[in-house]
Amino acid sequence: IKQQVLLGEINGEVEEMVVGYRTVVSYGKEQDAVDKFEKMSNNLKKCGIKAQIFGGVMGPCMNLISNFGFILIAAFGGWFAIKDFITVGTIQAFILYSKQFSRPINEIANQFANIQTAIAGAERIFEVMDADKETDEGKADFEVENVKGDIDFKHIDFSYVPEKQVLKDLDLEVKAGQKIAIVGATGSGKTTIVNLLTRFYPVDSGEITIDGQSIYDIPKDKLRRSIAIVLQDTVLFKDTIEENIRYGRENATLDEIKAAAKFANADEFIERLPEGYDTVLAEGGSNLSQGQRQLLSIARAVLADPKILILDEATSSVDTRTEMHIQSAMVALMKNRTSLIIAHRLSTIRDADKIVVIDGGRVAEQGSHEELIAAKGCYYRLYQTQFSGVKT
Repeated sequence: IKQQVLLGEINGEVEEMVVGYRTVVSYGKEQDAVDKFEKMSNNLKKCGIKAQIFGGVMGPCMNLISNFGFILIAAFGGWFAIKDFITVGTIQAFILYSKQFSRPINEIANQFANIQTAIAGAERIFEVMDADKETDEGKADFEVENVKGDIDFKHIDFSYVPEKQVLKDLDLEVKAGQKIAIVGATGSGKTTIVNLLTRFYPVDSGEITIDGQSIYDIPKDKLRRSIAIVLQDTVLFKDTIEENIRYGRENATLDEIKAAAKFANADEFIERLPEGYDTVLAEGGSNLSQGQRQLLSIARAVLADPKILILDEATSSVDTRTEMHIQSAMVALMKNRTSLIIAHRLSTIRDADKIVVIDGGRVAEQGSHEELIAAKGCYYRLYQTQFSGVKT
């Protein structure tokens, strides 16, 4: 079991160092990585030697017992034959019986090490398979097509770790079709609000409703199909660009996929690729730039045509010019649908219907850009720091 655990750790370390190769090299940590791998490899080697000794000792022991039995039968059989108690044929029969009896046991014993290794590996797999499934108690009649987009957070308390509360008595109301921007310092709880709305985590207390219906009464698959998310960390799959965009809506045609890509300003770089929409992406989309990956993620959300749209730093990895194109596309995309925009660049959310400032897990203030600037509160200080370079 220990050998399998160490093997998993060393595989994880190798993957981490290979994926983070540029970071390791840029900080000159090659030798540290080699030393750490050598240490882990030596631990695995020592453990492996012990495991092979303990696992391999069974076969020789069984062979020794089998051969010792053969000697006993031959010796006592010879003595009985001399005394005329049994015949030589009887001795031969007993030797054959002994071999037939011990052969399957010896074969099992020789496979003992492999069986133990397989059991140890299977235990780790069973741990994953036996993990609790995501609960879904939602049974309410909920049709994705009929969603209007009214969202209401009522007295929400939440903590990832019990002693460290992230959201404290948070109240937030979003009307259907509104464009709401959520801003705040890093760690204030902006992304947590999205995680709670999509039911990736349960709230400690309070209630979240969509169109007046508790999200905990709505089946998770229907809840999540009514929401499209463009995350800061883009997730792409090892497949064609066409299939990665189609992930937003499985029954979409190629023309609809191309229209979504054009809408997200992704068609230009796709058409420049040798195989266009049939270009196969590497794992995680690593053969594209971060900005290009984000454009594909936006195209996927466009294709999904959701009632509720969540943008979590959706333009954080694109240049200013591309961002302007995306912003104009977003205006059309967010029309007549409820939109939650999490942003650090305050320039991207000035035209939001309402800007909500999260501070210390609570709604510190909310209103339009002009209203919040005039109030000279948290938003004003963030704005001044970002655009004027003034520390307040």
